[in-house]
Amino acid sequence: MTVPSETLRLAAGFPAATHEQWQRLALGVLRKAGLAGQDASAEAVEDLLACRGYDGLALAPLHTAAGSTPLPGPPGLFPYTRGGRAAGAVAAGWDIRQRHADPDPKVTGETVRADLENGATSLWLVLGEGGVPVDGLPTTLDGVYLDLAAVVLDAGAAAVEAVPAWFALLTERGVPASDVRGNLGVDPLGWLARTGRRWEGPAGEWARRCAADFPGLRAMTVDATAYHDAGGSDAQELGCALAAGVAYLRELTGAGVAVPVAFGQLEFRYAATADQFATIAKLRAARRLWARVAQVCGVPEAGAQRQHAVTSTAMMTARDPWVNMLRTTLACFAAGVGGADAVTVQPFDACLGLPDGFARRIARNTHSLLLEEANVGRVVDPAGGSWYVERYTEELARAAWEWFTEIERAGGMGAALSSGLVADRLAATWRRRVENLAHRRDPLTGVSEFPNLAERLPVRPPAPAAPAGGLPRHRYAEAYESLRDRADAQAVNTGIRPTVFLATLGPPAVHNARAGFAANLFAAGGIATARPPAGDDDPARLAAEFTASGASVACLCSSDRTYAQSAEPVARALSDAGAVRVWLAGPPADHPGVDGYLYADCDAVSVLETTLRDLGVA
Repeated sequence: MTVPSETLRLAAGFPAATHEQWQRLALGVLRKAGLAGQDASAEAVEDLLACRGYDGLALAPLHTAAGSTPLPGPPGLFPYTRGGRAAGAVAAGWDIRQRHADPDPKVTGETVRADLENGATSLWLVLGEGGVPVDGLPTTLDGVYLDLAAVVLDAGAAAVEAVPAWFALLTERGVPASDVRGNLGVDPLGWLARTGRRWEGPAGEWARRCAADFPGLRAMTVDATAYHDAGGSDAQELGCALAAGVAYLRELTGAGVAVPVAFGQLEFRYAATADQFATIAKLRAARRLWARVAQVCGVPEAGAQRQHAVTSTAMMTARDPWVNMLRTTLACFAAGVGGADAVTVQPFDACLGLPDGFARRIARNTHSLLLEEANVGRVVDPAGGSWYVERYTEELARAAWEWFTEIERAGGMGAALSSGLVADRLAATWRRRVENLAHRRDPLTGVSEFPNLAERLPVRPPAPAAPAGGLPRHRYAEAYESLRDRADAQAVNTGIRPTVFLATLGPPAVHNARAGFAANLFAAGGIATARPPAGDDDPARLAAEFTASGASVACLCSSDRTYAQSAEPVARALSDAGAVRVWLAGPPADHPGVDGYLYADCDAVSVLETTLRDLGVA
C-alpha cells in the first residue's frame, strides 16, 4: 500500500477562494431572489445579509480573519474573557446548582436531599416572600452536610433575618468555617428592581465577616435576570449588572472593606437562553467588562468575575412544556461553553407550578449528560478564537459599556431604577421583541409554531406568587398562551372548540401547503380548523359546507393562480352564507370579498385576536 505524503494538500489543485468572489456569487443569488437590485454593489451583500439583534449589533453573514478581533489573553489572566481560572486549574465542569422555592420546609428538604444525592453540587434556596419561611431553614437543611454542599441564599428583604439565621445554623451544627461555601445572596438593587421596594442591611459587616472567617463564602449577588425577564437585551442585562456591581463596590468600600476584598465578595447571576452564541458571547463579555472595572479600580488581578448562569425564565413556555427540555439543554450547553462557574437548569414544567420529581431529575441529568458524556466541561473556552464569537463578544461588550456609562451619568443604578430610566429602556426593547414575536420572526416551537391542540398538560401544585411591583416579568410566549387560554375556556364551557372553516380550492397538491400554514397559525390561538371534502371549486358547494361546519369565519386556501379565478366568487358565497370574516392564505393582493390575508410575516397575534373576537370568544 502506498502511504500518502504527510505534505499532501488535498485542495492543491484548486485556486484559493477570495472574499470578493463570495460577495459576487452571493449578490447573484440575491438578485435572482429579488432581494437586491441590479445596481447593488458586491460590498452591499454584507449589509443585505446581516442580522441585527435587539442591541443593534450587525451580525455579519461571513466572518474571516481579516475582520476579526485579536484573541484575548489566556484563561486565568486579565482581561479574563476566556475564563477566570488558568487552564491547568480548571476543574472538569461547573457547579450544578438547583433552585428550591417550595414554601413547605419539609417538602423543600426532601427535594434538596434528592438533588444532592443525585448529582447537584450546590443549593439555591429562596427564603421569605415567594419561598421557604426563614424559620424553616433548619428543617429544610436537615440531613444536609453543610461542609460539603454549597448553599446560596436568595432572601430579598428577608436577608436581615435570613443571614443571622444562617450564621447561627452553621454555629449550631459546628461546621468548620473553612469548609463553608456559597453566598449570602444580599442584593438590595435586585430586590428594588423586582419589587420597587428598598431595604437596607449591614452588607459591609457581613462582607467583612465572610472575608475574615469564611473564605469560601461570598456576601453579595448581582442578579441580572430581573432585567432579562423584563424584556431587556443582552447588552442591557450586562450594563445593568455592571452598574449594580459598581454600586455594591462603593457600598462595601464605603463600609471599610478593602477594594480587592470587595471584588471577592460579589457573584453575578445571568440568564442563559437557547440562543447559544448570544449566551456564550454574553458571559465572555461580562468577564471582560468586570475586568475593566477592576483595572480602573487599580486591582486588575481581582477582576475574575464569579458567574452563575440560570436558564432563562422568559424563554420557557407553559404550552408544549416538553420543548423546554431542548431549550434548557441548549442554554446549559451555552453557559458551560461560555465559562459559567455555576449553572442552574430550570425544570421543564416550571411555568406550570412547582416542579415534580421527574422534572427535577431531567434538569439534573441535563448537566450530567453534558459533563459526563459530552465532556463539555473539559475544554477551556472552546469558542475562543472563533472569528464570529470573538467579534460578537467585542461588540456586545462595547454596547453594554455604553449603557453602563449612561446609567452612571444618571446617578448610578439605584437612581436609574427609581427615575424609570431602566424601566423605560427595557420596555422599549420589549416592544420590539413583542413585534417580532407577533410576526413570528422569533418563532416559539409548540406555541407560535407547531402547536398541539390535543395536548394534555401536566398538572402541578401552584408555585408561590413572586413579590409584586418593580419591573415587569415577561415570557416570550405570554401573548399566544393568553389566546390559547381564552379558546380553551370556550371549549370547556361550551364543549365546542372555536373553529375556522378552511375553504380549500383545487386538488390537495395545490391547496395543502397553504391549508397547513393556516391551520398552524390558527392553532397558535387555540382555534381548530375544518376542511370540506375534496371536490370542485363550486361556490355554492363550499358555502353549504361552511354552513354545515357551524363556523362563522372562513379562510381560502389555494395557489395564486387558483385565487385569480375562484377567490372572489367563493368569498362572496361564504359571506352570503354568514361568514363574518373571510381570510385568504397568501400574500396581500386585490381580491374583492376577502377581508384579510395570512402570510409568513403577518401579525399572527392580531389575526388571532380578531378571529377569536369574530368567533364570539370573550
